[in-house]
Amino acid sequence: MGVRGLVIISVSTGMVVATSAMAAQDEETNIQNLPPVEVAAPPPPAARRAAPSRPVARVGAPGSASPRTRLYVYPTAPGTGRGLDVDKVPSSINAVDASQIRRTNSLNVTDALRDNIAGINISEVTGNPFQPDVEFRGFVASPVTGTPQGLAVYQNGVRINEAFSDAVNWDLIPTAAIRSVTLVTNNPAFGLNALGGAINLQMKDGFTYQGAEIDMMGGSFGRIQGSAQWGKQVDQNYAVYAALEGLRDNGFRNFSQSTVRRFYGDVGYRAGDSEFHANMGVAKNNFGASATVPAELLDKYWGATYTTPQTTANRVGYLNLTGKVDATPTWTLEGTAHVRRFEQSIVDGNPTDVEECGADPSLLCFGDDTTPANGAGGVQLANPFAPGTILGAIDRSSIRSTTFGVSGQATNTDQLFGHDNRFVMGATYDASTTRYNASSEIGSMGENYVVSGSGVFLGATPTADPVAGPVSLRTVNQYNGLYAMDTFNVTDAFAITGGGRFNAARISLEDQLGTALNGDHTYTRFNPMIGGTYKITPGLTAYAGYSEANRVPTPLELGCADPARPCLIAAFLVADPPLKQVVSKTVEAGFRGTKELNIGTLGWKIGGFRATNHDDIVAVPAVGRTGFGYFTNVGRTRRQGLEAEVNIKSSTLQFQASYAFVDARFLDPLELGSESPFADDATETIQVRPGNQIPAVPRHRVKVGVDYAVTDVWKVGGNALYVSSQYIVGDESNQFAKLPSYTVFNLHTSYQVTKNVQLYGRVDNVFDKRYVTYGQFFDREALPNFTNGGAEFTDPRSLSPARPRAFYAGMRVTF
Repeated sequence: MGVRGLVIISVSTGMVVATSAMAAQDEETNIQNLPPVEVAAPPPPAARRAAPSRPVARVGAPGSASPRTRLYVYPTAPGTGRGLDVDKVPSSINAVDASQIRRTNSLNVTDALRDNIAGINISEVTGNPFQPDVEFRGFVASPVTGTPQGLAVYQNGVRINEAFSDAVNWDLIPTAAIRSVTLVTNNPAFGLNALGGAINLQMKDGFTYQGAEIDMMGGSFGRIQGSAQWGKQVDQNYAVYAALEGLRDNGFRNFSQSTVRRFYGDVGYRAGDSEFHANMGVAKNNFGASATVPAELLDKYWGATYTTPQTTANRVGYLNLTGKVDATPTWTLEGTAHVRRFEQSIVDGNPTDVEECGADPSLLCFGDDTTPANGAGGVQLANPFAPGTILGAIDRSSIRSTTFGVSGQATNTDQLFGHDNRFVMGATYDASTTRYNASSEIGSMGENYVVSGSGVFLGATPTADPVAGPVSLRTVNQYNGLYAMDTFNVTDAFAITGGGRFNAARISLEDQLGTALNGDHTYTRFNPMIGGTYKITPGLTAYAGYSEANRVPTPLELGCADPARPCLIAAFLVADPPLKQVVSKTVEAGFRGTKELNIGTLGWKIGGFRATNHDDIVAVPAVGRTGFGYFTNVGRTRRQGLEAEVNIKSSTLQFQASYAFVDARFLDPLELGSESPFADDATETIQVRPGNQIPAVPRHRVKVGVDYAVTDVWKVGGNALYVSSQYIVGDESNQFAKLPSYTVFNLHTSYQVTKNVQLYGRVDNVFDKRYVTYGQFFDREALPNFTNGGAEFTDPRSLSPARPRAFYAGMRVTF
């Protein structure tokens, strides 16, 4: 099998790409089309089996002898080896490449996902743009500890959902070093938590990126950011790559500074059909402003905060070893080994139930004026505060997790019954140990909502309903997976895929201060999948598939699952009743196609999906206790919808437009605690009826983007995003007014001064739209409204404000 032109064929996470041997730029794609590889007609089957080796671009090619000049492949398993011909993938195709990430001029990979994938919506739940919630089809990957997660995220074939809570810390991902991102749906091979799909990041290395680049940018709100990357193929066998990123942003809100520092490096070795890599990364990031703000405070000042300090410090270090060997012309073996250390420290100012005792003001009690607030050693705390002082709490928590894992995968492309066939099987093992600690310091609340510490710390509370207390917990996760997938070409046009994955999980909790949190939980499940594709014409493919996936409760959820003993989410754990695992059953179908036009390559797709979760898990607030809540199974929920997209790509024009409809609903009746003004006064609960919409999931998303080369050196572009209204969290009964819809316009431009120097600029939120991306109810009685003379808050909403209009300019230099 010959290859036309001087190219290097490489495979990473199933995405086949072709680059010039001297290339120093990232390969480019558009949203619909993955990087093409030009290949000649395949040899006859007998010759193929006898050949000593063959390019991996043959994977998934048809059995006929007709030439095939473009081949796109897509990942179907977590490994870093061969993918599947995109025409054979029985699910939606979503991909973002390095050029699309770079076009945003952002160190947030989530910005590129938002702009280029129809079904993705971004919410700044924390109030910080570097810690966003990524929601796809009503499933979430969030950095907020305590958010029920529904998306798995992989980096170089390694799952990076954090061990303690399955949270995804997007700020730890080195954006400049990302080669491609694919969003894989309808596929259980990606293991636990892939209820809505898996986001698969493949990183650059010295074989695929060669050259050097320095990028510097600055602008509004004190933003200064820079990145540098360098890649080199040292000789025929060795290559190195490194990327360094730094950012400082003062934020538009009070106390919302952000500092990001990241490094990523890779050393690769390649000989014949074998390739090995050692890559590592470290990050040290700090963030402020990590909470919503009462709507009445935002009305006064868009940059307001509520109960500070609010700081998060994230640290990570990891080492991954990957290897791939083409053992025979039709068998590829690969393996990975990884170790990851993650540390997070959170300092969070909050209202508190602690107050001076009614009978003896010299002592501290909880909200009923009689329950003693104890310190260390079980002694009731003396009241060191002046009479009438409004008290608050500074809650501190820390997570320290160490994860080790290994995986192996084998891919076979022998013919079966004279037809092309692709078989993949693999096994994974991951083990994590986490130490979690939390404490609460009582302090005084100022009129600027800043809590000042006093050095008085709460101890254990010997009551049936503890309000707070120190926590020290050790958890151990052991996750095992065994999967197999097979794609059989019935004809050149028709292919069927079937397979599944068996997951086994064991989660152990060891209370370091007592026995209340002790527990040992085991979960097992087999998740099947079946699907098919039919190539109606050379430019039109139909697909359909059914799959199942499961998510086991996290140690955090298991440690906070008792409604009678709620926890301060992400701070205090108090009980360990069992939770059921979540099982999602998904069906999707659609059409996709491409066509060459005079103005460029047209790509389009349209598809529908329905995912039903059984024993879904949600976080339920404890009414009247700010920040407290618990996790519970809520029966069945359903997410269904439609995604449509069209794009055009040429040397002068890139255009894309998409629409996504997501309908997310509860299917079973529920009674939930809520701060809703419609809650029952006696029970402080709301009644959720079948058919009620799930909050924080907008039903409509419209995206339009265009880039146009005015001249050979000057490009201009822009994009628009429309997100429809949504119910706020706590309004699961759908009785309160929705958050308003919003439309945001952004502009960008670049000018190539010389071959190696580019100037660029962008304007975000051109019309300075004031909008919010997330909302929830809050306890209006916890603290007075100091901006209104100390009166009680009247608006029950607490909101996450979006960034106002911002200007940025930068320079990119390549070598």
